[in-house]
Amino acid sequence: MLKQSLQQKLLQKLSPQQIQLMKLIQLPTQAFEERLKQEIEENPALDTGKEESDNFEDDYANDFDDTGTEKIDAEDINIDEYLSDDEIPSYKTQTNNYSADDDDKNVPYAAGTTFHQSLKNQLNTFNINEEERAIAEFLVGSIDDSGYIRRDILDLVDDLAFTANVFTTEEKVEEILTKVVQKLDPIGVGARNLQECLIIQLKTKEKTKNRVLAIDILERAFDHFVKKHFKKLLEKFNISEDELKEVNQEISKLNPKPGSAYSGNNRIVEQIVPDFSIKIIDGELDLTLNSRNAPELHISKAYSNMLKGYQESNTKSKSQKDAVFFIKQKLDAAKWFIDAIKQRQQTLLVTMNSIMHYQYDYFLTGDERKLKPMILKDIADQINMDVSTVSRVANSKYVSTPYGTKLIKEFFSESMKNDQGEDVSTREIKKILETVIAEENKKKPLTDEKLSIILKDKGYPIARRTVAKYREQLDIPVARLRKEI
Repeated sequence: MLKQSLQQKLLQKLSPQQIQLMKLIQLPTQAFEERLKQEIEENPALDTGKEESDNFEDDYANDFDDTGTEKIDAEDINIDEYLSDDEIPSYKTQTNNYSADDDDKNVPYAAGTTFHQSLKNQLNTFNINEEERAIAEFLVGSIDDSGYIRRDILDLVDDLAFTANVFTTEEKVEEILTKVVQKLDPIGVGARNLQECLIIQLKTKEKTKNRVLAIDILERAFDHFVKKHFKKLLEKFNISEDELKEVNQEISKLNPKPGSAYSGNNRIVEQIVPDFSIKIIDGELDLTLNSRNAPELHISKAYSNMLKGYQESNTKSKSQKDAVFFIKQKLDAAKWFIDAIKQRQQTLLVTMNSIMHYQYDYFLTGDERKLKPMILKDIADQINMDVSTVSRVANSKYVSTPYGTKLIKEFFSESMKNDQGEDVSTREIKKILETVIAEENKKKPLTDEKLSIILKDKGYPIARRTVAKYREQLDIPVARLRKEI
């Protein structure tokens, strides 16, 4: 028998306006400017402000737009005065099926020849038949951005048959790979592993004693070389430390990722524009918001005059009502957008001001050891905002300081207690760890266990595995791989 039950649930949903506000807060300066331009283009009721001038004629001109239309501030309009009905703009009742954290990702395109196209163009310099060219082009298409072919020859043979209708053998593919593809520029491209990549580069250089020895070591004892088992190499090849040192220097000049040398030229370089500026004035910190985050926007009075004209008109046709409804939507949207920008500015300033005062000693001195442990909740509690709001401000914003431009989220770190029971930032410990490793004897680098003892002597009692975690976060290899001859 079918049973019926009644359940009560409490759900919280964000309105479209709240979602848009969160996205505005998250945007860095340059992306915010693009969003601003887009809104101005799409909503003719929005008008940009003019720069103030020193004479009356210019001031008078500032009150009008290019068409001679007077401008007013958003607060001067009460839209509902002009319409007796209660139409609700469609943008208030509609929303896309996206969450508040979804971003609109516009991927820019880089001009110029791509990495793979450059490789294909070079195939024209080889005297090969149609079948060989088809194999070579397929191999070029299988090269990743680092310049490697990561697939087995047998798999490539199968794919050539199924996708390119080219039936060949492993020997033929191997021949085209070594005699054609691996001869392309940059040298080393088409290698199947790091060992082959380095050997290819060495063989194209002029032969010297060190290069011949380097090739021999890479071919016969690659694992020993990579793992820096220098004693085993000295015994196996019966060479001196000086000879091994010269070989090491020769190999260190090679490019382990030949593809990245080319593809890196096509990457879009993002220019960092600080969202805030912190200066020291008379021994005190002064925080300002980048003016590009505070545009002067107005609502054109031409649109409110249209509504007034409709109110004064004796006859109101259906087309007039439709037109006025459209105008009312644009005015509503313009007023909301201006209010959202003001709220965005206030949120950014309040959040960054709290961060600045929390890390006051650091911003005053620039000493990273004075950074306090700080998590998102610490700031959220101070400014009575949600943690997600603080995260949006910190994650993609930069601040210009007397010590350089910094990503705000880098000021956040967890805490641990030192030997005196005081809370210290994990970033402070990482900085000390980085300094200790930089000053170590590279012939006998410090193990994680020894690093743990040194940090304990400095007043930071942390375990060996914690040292290993911090070392990995700093992209510092283990002691064996830091060893030098």
